[in-house]
Amino acid sequence: MAKPLIQAVPPSLFDALKPQAQDPLLALMAEFRTDKREGKIDLGVGMYRDASGITPVMRAVKAAERILFETQTTKGYMGPEGDAVFVDLLKPIVFGDIFAKNDRVVGLQAPGGTGALRLGAELIAAVSPRAKVWLGEPTWPNHRPLLNAARLAVEGFKHFDRAAQTLLFDETMGALTKAAPGDVVLLQACCHNPTGADYTMDQWRAIAETLAARGLVPFFDFAYQGLGDGLDADAAGMRLVLDHVDEALVGYASDKNFGVYRERVGALYVVAGNARAANAAYTQALALARANWSMPSDHGAAAVRLVLQSPELRRDWSAELDTMRARVLANRARLAALNPRLSAVTRQRGMFSQLDVTPETVTQLKDTHGIYMVGSGRINVAGFRDDGEVVRFAEALASAG
Repeated sequence: MAKPLIQAVPPSLFDALKPQAQDPLLALMAEFRTDKREGKIDLGVGMYRDASGITPVMRAVKAAERILFETQTTKGYMGPEGDAVFVDLLKPIVFGDIFAKNDRVVGLQAPGGTGALRLGAELIAAVSPRAKVWLGEPTWPNHRPLLNAARLAVEGFKHFDRAAQTLLFDETMGALTKAAPGDVVLLQACCHNPTGADYTMDQWRAIAETLAARGLVPFFDFAYQGLGDGLDADAAGMRLVLDHVDEALVGYASDKNFGVYRERVGALYVVAGNARAANAAYTQALALARANWSMPSDHGAAAVRLVLQSPELRRDWSAELDTMRARVLANRARLAALNPRLSAVTRQRGMFSQLDVTPETVTQLKDTHGIYMVGSGRINVAGFRDDGEVVRFAEALASAG
């Protein structure tokens, strides 16, 4: 009699997995939502907030969405390049009128600034897998995981002294002199997240000259244009660097300066040494985009496109962006006037500053005063709804020691 066949038990696909720790910021958001105390203050979430505590839909964007509702005739697929008109209309805002017309610059739409950065990282890994990415720290917490996920080696260097609230420019330049030709340097173009500390134009010039001399490739994270000192001022350092180097990548986010956070609107731009190389990089990026998300979503980019196509809507968008920036700068001035420990925030730009506070102080502020901020000491300066909340925070910080 034949013996019965013993069926092999297939190995479990997921049993060996261990639960991942929740992202600290997401956990903080959840805790804030369940806090029943009146007067709680949210300085953790990295979004612009107005005086009512909400992230508003900008007037020009709302008007563009009405136009889309009335005139859009299809929800058919786009190609992996996304909305090419949106990408082209952004070019002069990002690069300036002259450089934007250069055939060395190509771009395609991506799902937010994060998608643009990931696509740029994938492109680097595809064409130069041995390249090392140099990253000043502290930085946006998703930078290193994103680069590592693209199989890139990352070399960190300290570029900000939290106690002194100053950039460590010598350390930055030291890192650049250690980098090998062909290595990549990730730079935040303006409104540094999490510190708010940006390079001066003299420092940008030194960075540009060193990048060019050593054959290093800048990879710009450009996420907050217009929320620092203005659209052109916030791009000035990056544009200076681009005048010196032959190649660069720019991961751009429209989420913040158009207030379309949940629409995930961004673009990756590649600057190459010549038009032929630019076109080759574009086709490679298209293939990578196709493999990653196939095609980006349309709605947010279409709304931004309509804003930029209409002189009237564009003026209104620019005016409202000026109001948002003024509100952030006013909050910085109020903080500095109320607490000498916060004087440095007036030298910083954008929505964030990283204060010199301990995790224990952060916990005390949350538990005792209902003030929520990230454990690293980063605060969203746009999170204060009014002068009263600014005063409460400054007093609570002083009492915490």
